[in-house]
Amino acid sequence: MAESQKAPLLNIANVLTVLRLILVPVFVVAYWVDTPGRAWLAWAIFTVAALTDKLDGYLARSRNLITDFGKLADSIADKALVSAALIMLSWHGMLWWWVTILMIGREVFITVVRMIMVRREVMAAGRGGKIKMFMQSLGIAGLLIPWASFLPSILATIAVWIAYAMIAVALYFSLTSAVGYVRDAQRIAREASGPSSENTPGPEGK
Repeated sequence: MAESQKAPLLNIANVLTVLRLILVPVFVVAYWVDTPGRAWLAWAIFTVAALTDKLDGYLARSRNLITDFGKLADSIADKALVSAALIMLSWHGMLWWWVTILMIGREVFITVVRMIMVRREVMAAGRGGKIKMFMQSLGIAGLLIPWASFLPSILATIAVWIAYAMIAVALYFSLTSAVGYVRDAQRIAREASGPSSENTPGPEGK
């Protein structure tokens, strides 16, 4: 009975997820040149894309539209959007490259872990990963805004450093949640191999 009530692959939540993926190259093109106007455009695109993340999650849960494709595609879309934003910010000298490399390296690692484990269980984002994504989004949005174009120098500097503080919090949760993913993967692997190992005959052949 439960099988017949599975959410269809083509649903509004998954459409929003795919839209977020499409917006990633649009964002890159918009922010290819760092001018106040292009920065505002990139900020608007990034904000819309980030909001679709909240919306598709809400729709998937409230309308029972959760699918395995949605779980994986949602994570990939989030990582693609954030990675593109981090790279462009570093390219324009707004963020240290080591931060970008560390954060993207974590995303690639977690994606590989999830792809390996998908045959056993789809690993949805945990609480730490969600906090990381939220703080990343706020920090990136804060760095995209051309504060100096409309604020006095001291206020613009304060706004930028607040954004950096958010990135620092995101980096902390990025690393700690990665440890959590590894532990979950190890647990899933143990649970998957448990029954077969229990049914294997011992030395006495019992």
